[in-house]
Amino acid sequence: MHDLTQGIRARGGIGESTLRPDGTLKVSGEFAYASDLWHEDMLWGFTLRSPHAHARILSVDVTEALRTPGVHAVMTHDDLPAETRYGLEIKDTPVLADGVVRYHGEPVALVAADHPETARRAAAKIKVEYSQLPVVTDEKTATAPGAPLLHPARDDAHARHSPHPNIVHRQPVVRGDVAAARERADVVVRGDYDMGMQDQAFLGPESGLAVPAEDGGVDLYISTQWLHADRRQVAPVLGLPEDKVRMTLSGVGGAFGGREDLSMQAHACLLALRTGKPVKIVYNRFESFFGHVHRHPAKLAYEHGASRDGTLLYVRCRIVLDGGAYASSSPAVVGNAASLAVGPYVVDNVDVEALALYTNNPPCGAMRGFGAVQACFAYEAQMDRVAAELGMDPVEFRQRNAMAQGAVMPTGQVVDSPAPVAELLRRVKAMPLPPERQWETAGGAPDLRALPGGLSNTTHGEGVVRGIGYAVGIKNVGFSEGFDDYSTARVRLEVVGGEPVATVHTAMAEVGQGGVTVHAQIARTELGVARVTINPADTRVGSAGSTSASRQTYVTGGAVKHACEAVREEVLELGRARFGSYHPAWATAELLLEDGKVVTDGGEVLADLVDVLEDAYVERELEWRHRPTEPFDLRTGQGRGHVQYSFAAHRAVVEVDTELGLVKVVELACAQDVGKALNPLSVTGQIQGGSTQGLGLAVMEEIVVDPATAKVRNPSFTDYLIPTILDTPAIPVDILELADEHAPYGLRGVGEAPTLSSTPAVVAAIRQATGLALRRVPVRPEHLTGT
Repeated sequence: MHDLTQGIRARGGIGESTLRPDGTLKVSGEFAYASDLWHEDMLWGFTLRSPHAHARILSVDVTEALRTPGVHAVMTHDDLPAETRYGLEIKDTPVLADGVVRYHGEPVALVAADHPETARRAAAKIKVEYSQLPVVTDEKTATAPGAPLLHPARDDAHARHSPHPNIVHRQPVVRGDVAAARERADVVVRGDYDMGMQDQAFLGPESGLAVPAEDGGVDLYISTQWLHADRRQVAPVLGLPEDKVRMTLSGVGGAFGGREDLSMQAHACLLALRTGKPVKIVYNRFESFFGHVHRHPAKLAYEHGASRDGTLLYVRCRIVLDGGAYASSSPAVVGNAASLAVGPYVVDNVDVEALALYTNNPPCGAMRGFGAVQACFAYEAQMDRVAAELGMDPVEFRQRNAMAQGAVMPTGQVVDSPAPVAELLRRVKAMPLPPERQWETAGGAPDLRALPGGLSNTTHGEGVVRGIGYAVGIKNVGFSEGFDDYSTARVRLEVVGGEPVATVHTAMAEVGQGGVTVHAQIARTELGVARVTINPADTRVGSAGSTSASRQTYVTGGAVKHACEAVREEVLELGRARFGSYHPAWATAELLLEDGKVVTDGGEVLADLVDVLEDAYVERELEWRHRPTEPFDLRTGQGRGHVQYSFAAHRAVVEVDTELGLVKVVELACAQDVGKALNPLSVTGQIQGGSTQGLGLAVMEEIVVDPATAKVRNPSFTDYLIPTILDTPAIPVDILELADEHAPYGLRGVGEAPTLSSTPAVVAAIRQATGLALRRVPVRPEHLTGT
């Protein structure tokens, strides 16, 4: 496979595991997060939230709250100065409840006070009279005759192809002839699957500081994933032009999709402009569970048909995603779920329907894996079941049907870059297995730390059995379906302190993915300098798009590369003008920038960059776009909807205490094609992090919503469990680098793919250990013991 970076040399450049500039500060506790922001004379904001999931607001009395000493402002829907709704894709979300609350925890009023506890107590004094309404909690209650319509009927393409107003978006994918294929099938397997609502569980709560400006505008310092989308939504709410709403990224304590929508951004700005003072809002953990979207819970019905030789003949499925009270990014999640519903397999006959509902459950939107996670859990369970029906090894069955470069997706799109699905499965299966019965010590006494639930002394090995499971997944990279997915970078090269220095400025949100490291590596590679400064991300430069969809290294990295190349050419033109007459190579040779010098491709040094630049500087700000995509046909699902695909395979080894229903994941090995590892250490970290998040979904993570009231039962880390270091196994990683010739440096988006296949691999291993069907995640102890 062609290496698109062959011949590029740069110390600290791409391909090296350079250290993160923010790494030491984060590990030592010195890194400044948005929750650490401070401003002289600032106020504290607090949000009053609805205790009901669906109710009409009859009255709101803020008198007592306003009388509270230290309170500077109280705001309700009636106090909003301009636009009252916002939304990423559909403008359906009220800034503050507009007479009706549609989910438990919806913002109703705002308070600004001189102390956070004063603000909280004042909010508790606001008297809201509610009249409760029937709740919509699932497809049956959402689409039944006479069901409450949660939003006015829309008139857009999505709505016109949805059979009910409570369906946010519906996307079929139809290819081939499923009925005819079913007649030929020797084996038919049907299954219903269920996935609970997962939270992003980032450790840094939503936080920000809004500072009113002398020009009537506002400066917002915020932890977010997409500065320009925030500004686009916030400015109309404030009644201000976008150039008067300036945003700067503050330290972000994790995101995973949960910061792509607005949380407190508009609220802080509204209070700052109302009071004329800086206002800081920091959610506590309880508020955070209500203040951001979650992963869509799903119900999935699948039917697979195969011939006796193990060839998949058809797949039919229906995916119902619960979008909650507001649309967020549900239409795009539906598009992903539908187009990736079959998995990384060649299937000529497909009938898919995916849809998202409006309900009174908490709003759901972007989370790592974005619709593909739900589908992968179901189709990989089905692949195991079909393999069992055929008497085939589950890995061999997958390999027999695995797509490769040139395969055609169910959407009709040709996969025109490497798709090493069979090879990834081979590699992960070939990894050495961890030793069995690791809890047994030389002296015969069990090491309780190595047993499921062992630290609680619940077992000494009795009833503990081992299982091994495999899974593989496919995830799109970047924004899809015709979205104008671009990024902007400004790069400057100048002499500082007697040496050349590059400065990179983008609006990319660094949320832990390591983009600031990669941007410096790209600048070193393209401009041949040792020193690179990364400016803080803000809206003084053009949009970088969202830090989501595994797109930032591809798209903003592509923009940085593009701007660096333009700067390099301008520098070479300067050199030709100043020194061209002294050496013919200036006009005839291929010139590069390396180690602070202009050199020929043969390594001959022509000049120092310091001498070429002298007192001048070269700066370029450019946009960069990947290949265009197109919307899926709303009737057939056909279309070139995605720019790139990524693939990962997992092998999970688990040990299960079958008497108590406790699971210990012993190992979670992963093989993934990354195209080109720009920073191998960061790539490994992304794969291990994504795998751990998938493990959490498999065995413990779920926001529990009362089906009768649509109220959240566990909005805290006391009751919402995430994997700790004691739950996280060894995660050996095998990185494959098969370049995608359409992408910068041949890279492939990394962060999301391992989140897909880790969940079904863990559940497959538990199935093998217990013999149970286990068609719902997370798998709980009662599912394993029958109690």
